[in-house]
Amino acid sequence: MRRIVLPSFIIVVAIILIARIFYLQIIDDSLKLQSENNAIKKVFDFPERGYIYDRNGELLVANQPSYDIMVIPREIKNFDTLDFCNSLKIDKEEFIKKVKKATDYSPRLPSVFLSELSKREYAAFQEKERKFEGFYTQKRALRDYQVAFGANIFGFITQVNEAIINKSPYYNSGDLIGKQGVEQEYEDILRGVKGVKYLLRNKYNKVIGPYKEGKFDTLAQQGKDLTLTIDYELQKYGTELMVNKRGGIVAIEPKTGEILALVSAPTFDPALLVGRQRSKNYTALYRDSIANPLFDRGLLAQYPPGSPFKILTGLIGLQEEVINTETGFVCHHGFSYGAGRFMKCHDSGLSKLNNGIYNSCNTYFCSVYRNTIDKFKNSSKGVDVWSDHVKSFGLGNYMGTDLPIGKKGNIPTSKTYQRIYPNGGWKGSTIISNGIGQGEVLTTPLQLANMMAVVANKGYFFTPHIVKKIKDKPLDKKYTTKNISTVDSKYFDPVIEGLADVYNKGTAASLKVKDMQICGKTGTAENKIRVGGKTYQLKDHSIFVAFAPKENPTIAIAVFVENGYWGNRWAGPIATLMIEKYVNGEITRTDLENRMLNGSLEDEYKKIENIIYQRFTETVTVDNTKQSLTLKEEETN
Repeated sequence: MRRIVLPSFIIVVAIILIARIFYLQIIDDSLKLQSENNAIKKVFDFPERGYIYDRNGELLVANQPSYDIMVIPREIKNFDTLDFCNSLKIDKEEFIKKVKKATDYSPRLPSVFLSELSKREYAAFQEKERKFEGFYTQKRALRDYQVAFGANIFGFITQVNEAIINKSPYYNSGDLIGKQGVEQEYEDILRGVKGVKYLLRNKYNKVIGPYKEGKFDTLAQQGKDLTLTIDYELQKYGTELMVNKRGGIVAIEPKTGEILALVSAPTFDPALLVGRQRSKNYTALYRDSIANPLFDRGLLAQYPPGSPFKILTGLIGLQEEVINTETGFVCHHGFSYGAGRFMKCHDSGLSKLNNGIYNSCNTYFCSVYRNTIDKFKNSSKGVDVWSDHVKSFGLGNYMGTDLPIGKKGNIPTSKTYQRIYPNGGWKGSTIISNGIGQGEVLTTPLQLANMMAVVANKGYFFTPHIVKKIKDKPLDKKYTTKNISTVDSKYFDPVIEGLADVYNKGTAASLKVKDMQICGKTGTAENKIRVGGKTYQLKDHSIFVAFAPKENPTIAIAVFVENGYWGNRWAGPIATLMIEKYVNGEITRTDLENRMLNGSLEDEYKKIENIIYQRFTETVTVDNTKQSLTLKEEETN
């Protein structure tokens, strides 16, 4: 039996292998297309990226044609190199360098020799293209920005690097990919799908027609369009208001979590990162380490929130029942919280919840915070309960937005203070600064805008997001799912009344808009920098948070202006103008508008530059002196 089975098995396997080889070699040509076949030329047809619109259908980002010079090193024949270089306005050294780079990538495969030629440059080269064997032109689409703002929102497109090519088989050398902003986050949707044509070549390497009559060719599929949540007019207005200032503005529609404006200042024209000067322009922006225009302050800047954080202190105090609306604390122009420790306050007299909010009384909110922590048997439990409440408003978390960057800020827990005070002995009064938004508390402008959305909604929020609609594709469900805070809805009404009175008779009374009820809170955050081991006190940051109208709010906003002195000097007017622009569509507070549009904080920022320059100069002088002394010692020896 074995004599029959074994030979039969071998014969069957051999027949199967021969049949498979016959199929692959004679019938199925697909593997030929995957190899570096000399007789078949693979040409890609690049699709247009999807267009980007604002929430009202305003076109923000379109496309423009561009052309790349491609090279296949092994196909380069002898030609007039000088004529070639003159046609493309490059020198011979650059020519040699680029050919070597392409050869190192692959002698057989095409790669980009020179990218992003204009129509005029392409036309000049096309006339002579037939003379330069091994080179050909590849049409692509570059971004065409219809607006001169929003660079932090859009991101940009750039060529893929080796790591991306190795990671994703979709990309080849010279392909473009989205970086930063929605271009990166929605790359798979915006890029579309490349088309491919297979062309047959004869023994002289000339294309003689489509391979297999185009049987394996595919058409390019254009990328899907995006509709952003951004309001074009509001974003533009916010950008104008922040000229000659540094900081961020984030505005959110409370009922949906849609981001209406995301302004980072200073900013730049997104068109700077398009075309052959992109790399040079990006390098210049990147090296500006003081103004830092590439740093999205709305998403990445982490500031002490200051007095706006008192809103949460009050809400948590109500929820934990350590206060009610009639609980009062007497303020004597400050709060004493230990031997020789006194926190100043501009308020005085009896403070309750309402006037504590609109007068921004430190004594009131420090007392509420201390009572909240000390309510529990030990401070660790108290801080963790407080921390959980705060985090339910979206603070201390990345929040899960549809943007590729962000910071989570910092909301301390008991572990924080166990590290700081390993021997224990800390309590509510030890960490009292947390109650007024200082201490270890850090937030981003996005988080504070979201906090105000929770207050406007009386206890819930939707994850902030910047894409409203994708053509032929639903949004992720997480952007339509409610996130519920740990504070009961019944406690929000008295806090909202206090926020309305901030405009009616409190710290923002000078910013009041006729016939509009705005609920807001001024804030000032201490500002220091450390350079060369030395700490410098700078002008405080100006902060303002608000939502409007009081009933059925349609916008919640947070504004940070670096070195802006106090809340209602810069941030408050900007927030008020943004709200009036969005809600009413026109500005009645032209006095505020003129002051903000024409105002500048550049003198304050120059002080920072001078400090850095001075310390740098001192360091260089010290280093040079040390080097001189060392040299003299060597000469003596």
